[in-house]
Amino acid sequence: MKVTKYERARIIGARALQISMGAPLLIKTDKKFLESINYSPVLIAKKEFEAGAIPMTIKRPLPAKMEI
Repeated sequence: MKVTKYERARIIGARALQISMGAPLLIKTDKKFLESINYSPVLIAKKEFEAGAIPMTIKRPLPAKMEI
């Protein structure tokens, strides 16, 4: 499923908050990579999103049918 830029921002932001609060990482990373990004939770969350490792679902409300 394709996500919009707003959904992408929401998912990455929510995951970055989880990481900053101490949640375990969902992808394998080495110390060199973490040091190169200065342990940034946002960049780690972006990497997880690109890898498809974030288990979040998106609920999109469908438009209501119009009765004629």
